[in-house]
Amino acid sequence: MTDADQKLWKKYKRTKSQALREEIVKKYLYLVKYVAGRVAIGLPPNVEFNDLVSYGILGLFDAIEKYDVNQGNKFETYGVSRIRGAIMDELRKLDWAPRLLRKRAREIERKIREIEDKFGRVATEEEIAKSMNMSVEDLNGIYSELNSTAFLSLDEVWQNDDGNKPISRLQTVEDSLITNQFSYVHQNEVKELLTQCVDQLPEKEKLVVVLYYYENLTLREIGDVLNVSESRVCQIHTKVVLRLRSNLMKKTGEIALEA
Repeated sequence: MTDADQKLWKKYKRTKSQALREEIVKKYLYLVKYVAGRVAIGLPPNVEFNDLVSYGILGLFDAIEKYDVNQGNKFETYGVSRIRGAIMDELRKLDWAPRLLRKRAREIERKIREIEDKFGRVATEEEIAKSMNMSVEDLNGIYSELNSTAFLSLDEVWQNDDGNKPISRLQTVEDSLITNQFSYVHQNEVKELLTQCVDQLPEKEKLVVVLYYYENLTLREIGDVLNVSESRVCQIHTKVVLRLRSNLMKKTGEIALEA
């Protein structure tokens, strides 16, 4: 944070000036648009981008009020987390992820764990589909439906590398389902576990993770790289997330038993 920014923040916190608040809002409004754009990827077409921005602005307001400039942390890192949280909270209120679909996601995660525990290797699509008493085509159809639910995104933690533009990093999992599982695990341990899980993925799935979360390519761009359709990349992405969530919960469960 520059000296000028620090002075601006300290003056606002001291005076609570409406003019200074508006200046800060304008300065960081790009964060809202950035996060909204990332969240919008894969959402159903009936979810308006402008609505996401509106939800995000509420998160920005909240972040501005709760940010402690004296701690020395960059506002961008803290602000992006609050903005995304506000957007996700509003989306959940809309109940745009049907309960049946969430139940299916948990069931797939459970089947993946059972298969991989039994055979000691990555579960194939055929094995997962068979365990669910459905065809691979039907399983891929579920992946496509699940892809439109942002609760499956691993893109939850954001880091500012250059002080100007927020860059996503596949560092940890932060949604409400996973947070409870990791409440007792140090963040660095979570990062290490996640890295191990990614390393165990099949090459195509690992490539999707790298291109999407590290290189920030869109699903369409990844499809061009892999020479497959965008919808197929969506299915692979969803399968990867379910597999990672399943493996992470298994590993954190093992840690709990050892503790």
